[in-house]
Amino acid sequence: MNDRHEHWNDVYGAREETALTWFEAIPTVSLELIRKYADANDPILDVGGGASRIVDSLIDLGFSRISILDLSEAGMNVSRCRLGSRADKVTWITEDVTKWVPDQPYRLWHDRAVFHFLTSKDDCRAYVSRMLSALEPSGIAIIMTFAEDGPEMCSGLPVMRYSPEDLVATLEEIAPGALKTVDMRKHVHMTPKGNEQRFQVSVLRKAGQ
Repeated sequence: MNDRHEHWNDVYGAREETALTWFEAIPTVSLELIRKYADANDPILDVGGGASRIVDSLIDLGFSRISILDLSEAGMNVSRCRLGSRADKVTWITEDVTKWVPDQPYRLWHDRAVFHFLTSKDDCRAYVSRMLSALEPSGIAIIMTFAEDGPEMCSGLPVMRYSPEDLVATLEEIAPGALKTVDMRKHVHMTPKGNEQRFQVSVLRKAGQ
């Protein structure tokens, strides 16, 4: 964890939040999907939330059981400072998702761009294991990654690129029958400098009642 922790603390320390390539003032696609698949009183986990403004929007929309998981304390401190006293409405978890041990069930797991940084099969398996452990039966996972025609690198690190079908196949290989595909789509994110980043968006439901 230490190398990853230091890398992402350095990334957040090098630039203002609004200059980071993944910055979104309002994360429209994520919010649309979260509102579709979760109620305001459902427990929600945002994986890799860091400095993302999704937490601001979720609080504004009345969501009351929000947890943010990120291995960068520096990234989450950006959000805490921005939110002020509203930060107390959020549970902040400083962990590497591949090593984290969930201590409660969640209705919805949201990951805008963590999974594509996992380039080893062991890390992918560890991620899926934690996700399935964290999700309640019939819980929803929203996983966004760079698409097959998206960037090959991000923040100085190599990434894995997926079509929605590739991602679903990868998850099925790791955990056969554990997840059912609910929705697939593509999304183009514009960076603060006006560059296009192509994403795939997959929505999956955990098996069970």
